Parts: sequence; C-alpha cells; structure tokens
Amino acid sequence: MSLAMRYLRTAILIAMGLISLVAVSPLWAAEPERSVPVPSPGQVGPLKFELDIQPILTARGCNSGPCHGKARGQNGFALSLLAFDPDYDYQAIVSDARGRRLFPAAPDKSLFLQKATGVMPHGGGVRIELGDEDYQKIVSWIRGGMPRVSESDPKLLRVEIQPAPHSLAPGQSEQLKVIAHYSNNSQRDVTGTCAYLSNEPAIVSVGTAGQLKAGLIPGEATIMARYMGVIATWSTAIPRAGNVTAAQYAALPRHNFIDDLVYSKLQSLNVLPSEDCGDATFLRRAMLDTIGRLPTPEEARTFLDDSVAGKRERLIDSLLEREEYGDFWANKWADLLRPNPYRVGIKATMSLDGWLRDKFRNNVPYDQFVRELLTAQGSTWRNGAVTLFRDRRGVEELTTIVSQLFLGVRLECAKCHQHPFEVYSQADFYSFGAYFSRIDYKGTGLSPPISGGEEMVLVSRKEKEVRHPLTKAVLPPKQLLGKVETIAEESDPRVNLVDWMTAAENPYFARVAVNRLWSEIFGKGLVDPVDDMRATNPASNPQLLDALAEEFRRLGYDQKKMLKTIMSSHIYALGSMPNETNAADIRNFSRHYRKRMRAEVLADSIVDITEVADSYDGAAPGSRAMQLWTVRTKSDLLDAFGRPDPNQDPPCERMPDATMVQALHLMNANQIQNKLTSDQGRVSRLASGTMTLEQIVEELYLACYSRRPSLAETQALRDTTPQPNPARRQWIEDLLWSLVNSPEFLYIN
Repeated sequence: MSLAMRYLRTAILIAMGLISLVAVSPLWAAEPERSVPVPSPGQVGPLKFELDIQPILTARGCNSGPCHGKARGQNGFALSLLAFDPDYDYQAIVSDARGRRLFPAAPDKSLFLQKATGVMPHGGGVRIELGDEDYQKIVSWIRGGMPRVSESDPKLLRVEIQPAPHSLAPGQSEQLKVIAHYSNNSQRDVTGTCAYLSNEPAIVSVGTAGQLKAGLIPGEATIMARYMGVIATWSTAIPRAGNVTAAQYAALPRHNFIDDLVYSKLQSLNVLPSEDCGDATFLRRAMLDTIGRLPTPEEARTFLDDSVAGKRERLIDSLLEREEYGDFWANKWADLLRPNPYRVGIKATMSLDGWLRDKFRNNVPYDQFVRELLTAQGSTWRNGAVTLFRDRRGVEELTTIVSQLFLGVRLECAKCHQHPFEVYSQADFYSFGAYFSRIDYKGTGLSPPISGGEEMVLVSRKEKEVRHPLTKAVLPPKQLLGKVETIAEESDPRVNLVDWMTAAENPYFARVAVNRLWSEIFGKGLVDPVDDMRATNPASNPQLLDALAEEFRRLGYDQKKMLKTIMSSHIYALGSMPNETNAADIRNFSRHYRKRMRAEVLADSIVDITEVADSYDGAAPGSRAMQLWTVRTKSDLLDAFGRPDPNQDPPCERMPDATMVQALHLMNANQIQNKLTSDQGRVSRLASGTMTLEQIVEELYLACYSRRPSLAETQALRDTTPQPNPARRQWIEDLLWSLVNSPEFLYIN
C-alpha cells in the first residue's frame, strides 16, 4: 500500500471514530507479507464465505446469542444466530455501515479482523489469534474478492466424528476429529471450526478444539459437534472401577423385558441394582404413583398381612380400576393443556377439565385421545377439547405445543432461526404449522380478563397461506423431515397430521408417550426433559425406550396396560438405598429415585390422615384437591408445594424443588394445625377411644408411612407416654405433627 493511501485511510478511520490517534502508529509500519493458506484436503479454488468463513464465526462464538447473534446484535453489528441466514451475514460484513468493516486493499487492517484479534478494543475479547489458520483464511478471502458459493460449489451433506465411539477410563483424554462430507464426494477436516458441547460436562468435558477429558465419576456423556447447522454426536461411558461377575447379573430377579434391558445397561457400567424395596414401601409407592392416594391403615394391614403369592400384581390390577385413577392422570394432563380461565373463560376451562377426566376414567387409548384433541371442532362449551384451539390461536403457538407434547420435538427455536441443537429449520417449523392453517372461529372471541362467551372452532375450506418469514415462499403442510402433503379442499389437514403422528413408522409419537409415563412413575425420563428428544439429548437406555414404544403400540396404546407392564418389572420394586456400586447413578435406574408428593396429592393426604376435609372456593362440597378444575383456586398449601403459577400463560409449569417455605408451611400453617386439633378429626377420635397408645402409634404409622413402627420406634415413643387424658390428646397431636413433618411422609420412597 502506498504512503498516500495509508494517510488517506488513517484520516478516514479517525474521522469515523473507529481508531484514536494513539492507535495510529502501527499503521506506518511496513505491511507484512501475508501468504495465502494452502487449501485443506477437499478444498478446491478460492475460499468461499459460506464454506470457509461462516464456520469460523460460529466456532468462535461470534454469532452466538450473547454476542452478535442476539436479536439486535452488539454495538451496531448483528449476525444471524449460528449462521442460519448467510445472505444477512454477508450483507452485514461486506456491505453494511458503508462497507467499513472490510478493507480489501489491506485485508489485515480490516476493522472486522482488528476487532476479532483484539488489536482494537473489542467487548467480546480476542476471538481469533493474529496469524493463526482462521486469521489467514479470512485475510485470503478478503484479498480474493470476498466470494460466495455458487450453484456449482459442493454442498455440505453430513459431518462425522472419529474415532468410533468407545468407553473412556477415569481421567483419560481423547482427541476427536470431525470430518465434513460434501456432495462432490470430497471431505474436509473441520475439527478446529466446530462448536462442541457435552451434555454431562462433569462426566466428560470437551474443549474448543474437540479435546475430551474424562472425569472421575462413572457415567455417560454425549458430545455434540456442530458445523454449519449440521450436527453429529459421539457417545461414551466411564464404567465404574471394579468388577461385577456375570453370575451376579444372571441371578437378579427378572419379571419382563424391562428388567433384561436395564440389567444389560447396568452390566456395561459395572453397576448392580439396589435390593427390593419391601412390601410397605411398594404399597405406598404404587398407590401414590397410580391414583395419588395414601393407603388407609386398613388397606396397609391387609396388604402387609397377605401371604399369598402374586399380591403385588393383584394390587396393581386393583389400583388401575379405582375411580381415583381418572382424576389423578387428568390432573397431570391438565398441567400440559390447562389454559388461563381469565383468558379463555371459566366455562371453557371447566369444559376442558371435564373432557380430560372423562377420557382417563374411560381409559381411552392414547392415540384416540390425541386424535380427538387435535382434530376437535365445535363449541367450547360442549366439546372441551376445542378449548386448546381457543387458547392457542396461531400456527406458531399450535406448532410449538403440538410438536413438544406429542412428538417430543422442541421446534420453538426454529421459529426464528435454524435450531441450534437439531436439524430443524424455519421451513420445517412453518411447514408443520401449515397443518393448522384452515382452523377458523365463529363467536365472541377472546376478551381478557373476562372472555366469557361461547366460541365455535371450525375448519374452513379456504386455506390461509403460511409463508416462510424470510423467503416469503408459501409453505404447504409437511411432515417433520418427511414428505409434503397435498390436502383436499374439503379435508381437515389436522387429520392428515394425526394419521402421520400415530402411524407405526412414526419415530416420535409412541416414544415420547412412554417416556412421559416412565417419567411420571420413576421421577425421571429415559430422555430428560421428557419433551426434548434430540440427538444431542439421547435416552439413557435407547434400547429400552424403543422396546417400551413397541410394546405400547402392541397394546393398542392402552395406558393402563402400559402402566401395569412398567410397574410389574422388578426395576419398579427396587429400593432407594444405594449400594457400593450405584451411589453415583442418577440416570440408569439402578435404584428408585425419591420424589416429592405432588401438591394436590399432599393436600389430599393430609386430609386423609387427619380425617378433616378441605373446602375450596368454586368447587363442590367435599371436593378433593385432585378434583379442582383450575389452579386459581385459593390454597396456600398448593401454592407452597409447586402447583403451576396461575399468572403464567399458560399456567403449566410445576416447581419440583424443595424450599424453606414448604418446611415452614408444614410446621406452622393454621390449615394443618386446625386439622390436627379438630374435634371431628382422627386425633380426637383416637384420644377419646379405647385403643392403647401402642395401637395408636401403629395406626398413625400405617396412615402416614404404610408400615408398622419398628421396635426401636415403639420403645422410644413408649418412654414418652403420658398418663392423664388431656395430655394423651396433646401427645397424639404432637406425634402426628411429627410424622407429617418428616421426609418419609413428604417423599415417595
């Protein structure tokens, strides 16, 4: 560059405020010669923006959410998130801001590079090192005229991680290699320009260049490598040190295929399952998991004293036929579908609640349940399923909820950009939404916070066009990663959608359904979270998940039969106490994972053990918490123990965490204290009766824990036994209060 050109360039940069006088001195130095990098294997011709430059920006985090990839960019410079829009990015770098970011006459003096290398102040810090391979590529690209790909350039097809997946020893290091495969059969090593993520960094961490480091904790991890929107995964395991013989696994109880597949996974990790939980724990666990109720003392005595073989299987059969089953499972699904009554109306909300309870009381097959829900038409006052479409009124909202609940695919990210952890694009999102493009409405519509009127949900013959937000192309209904569908004018596209969803070859529908059931029973899904099934969030036991899905289809999507299959396994009957091999296991179900009672279950359990009913506003006298139709019903206990926040829209998220508020509520709440001291309650009845204190202790232990007290517990309580009658009642109150405030009562063991 001539001296005159240097003076002119410097003057322009100072005038634009891009550099200060203190930064001028380096400009007078002689410009070093920059060599064009040797093309990597598979690279032919000049460097191209989409093939060579955008991967660098993604790998270095320049287009990530916290940096220039966020909605408004950073300091006036915005890129599309994770390079999903090459046209936008090219324009932003090459042409925007009067082209000030690039300086073709002296590429290494480009503002774009000076910021990234830290030569000029940069809020994101140094992203590219001076002179490294990425730096040389960008310089070469600028010097070569900043070309873009053409139709004749090879297209990226897939990426592959090498070596083949294998287990790692504790503390072992491993270097991954990522190979990109192109449409012209060429390959390129893209290890240094991939973005990496470990789903279990405490088990196996991954560096920015694909270096793995195994931790010291036994377990499993999946590594994601993302290159230009294409993802590959690499799974590994760190087996527990030590040795468990094959004979030990062969001797384990096996009731069905679930046990075989879980044991096989545990054997690969060198882990043994815990011992059987015992009859009392099984009884309490099964009743709370199936119908959301504690056993009565009489039910507990009957089960514990039953010596006939097969009593656990008979218990499961009887529970699945109990009337409480419908309310319990409808309450769970209400969390997923329940709208805010102030938005859609009280009557519409009650209509949906009634519809859900009817379906579960009648054990409607799951595929039919979904079909009736997603193809619902008619009045919001007469067909409760229609309330879903009164609440979710646009294709974006319906696409999000349907794909997540029934396919386990979180398409929400793809509404605005390429999904960062999956293969789904904006076209996939809106093509899926096109199945809902003919939904129409007749009636008063929504008018929050009242919305009391009736509304009809109809299917219009006139299809509303669904367009791609960037290209503006009209998108027809299209299965996820599947074929485009042609819908007849008189047809409801939602029927086609459900036909595809419930088809035997659908890879999502049955798997997400059984994973949700498994999570409700075990407290954790095989895929967790349950509605986030993707390659970068794999199942802890893929073979088991596939087998459960196949069994669910074989059973005709009968939820009760599927629950019986799961609960009849020996895995369901494992105790929660760890042994020396499985203390670190949190994913493979080598022991039972304790979970806190659901808020409504806890409220009803306190009613049952105190024998004093609750009264709820807006509910019939004698209604239980499990029968409430809205989370807006006032209850401090339900709020404290994590029922959904009524001010969220929709109110569907439950907080599973233990909090100080919960402990203080159990200890001090007037609602609970009044039940303990009521003259019509269990305490008063026991205090005025003829039972001995030993019998009273057994009664309360059976009511709260479904077990008899141990000899040590009985002796400890006998030492505090009062004699006068007034003290007897106080003693019983104190004992029951203590039992209610214990973890054994609050948690499902």
